[in-house]
Amino acid sequence: MTDSDVISLYAKQLRLPTLAMYSDVVRQAEEMGWGYEEFLCELLRRELKQREENQRKRRIHQAHFALDKSLDMFDFDLLPNVEEAYIWQLANGEFVERKENIILIGNPGSGKTHLAIGLGRRLCGLGYRVSYYTAANLVTELGEAQQDRQLSKITRNLNKSDLLILDELSYLSFTRAQSELLFHVLSDRNERGSVIITTNLEFSKWGEIFPDSMMTAALVDRITHNAHILNMNAQSYRLKDRLKKSKALKEGENDK
Repeated sequence: MTDSDVISLYAKQLRLPTLAMYSDVVRQAEEMGWGYEEFLCELLRRELKQREENQRKRRIHQAHFALDKSLDMFDFDLLPNVEEAYIWQLANGEFVERKENIILIGNPGSGKTHLAIGLGRRLCGLGYRVSYYTAANLVTELGEAQQDRQLSKITRNLNKSDLLILDELSYLSFTRAQSELLFHVLSDRNERGSVIITTNLEFSKWGEIFPDSMMTAALVDRITHNAHILNMNAQSYRLKDRLKKSKALKEGENDK
């Protein structure tokens, strides 16, 4: 067995996979004239960097985001009522540390889901645990868990997340039983964990979603306390994209 084989074996046993790729660092050390300590520091730095990247990918996978969206991909010029600098300030994670919420309210297609997922993925990279659900999926999962007597288990798992993203709170009405389940989840997180909610309904119209007016008022009161409320009303992001593609297609046809 060669020295290279032995190093690879030790790296595997010690669960240091990056260490097995030491040959690149050897070449770099020879070019830079490093000593043993500099060589070892670079090996350990690469191992740590790789572990952080693996953890970031694991957190993103566990979050179950519906789309692969990032803040870097977002066109902030489409939002006249939201400052780009304000979003990047939120992206540093301080609102999660303070157990604050973010409510994105605006017409369909304005980029609410994109922005929510972009913030969520950014926070995964900062080490926070994030869970993503559409409102419909969460209500369904809660209802099934209650029937299977597993409600406490899913509630505990949700409470472990630093940030819960509740997307599309607008497209359907809930039964009283469903609204009670969702109310308890959001109430449990009050001042204990952050929530990002996207909706196309103003708070005054949330009674169209939840059948109990008192519960609706209590829910709005709790989630808006210490919340960042963003006006996302703008031209539809998807409509503008379709118009842009249509224009490009017509121009291409005219050039023929």
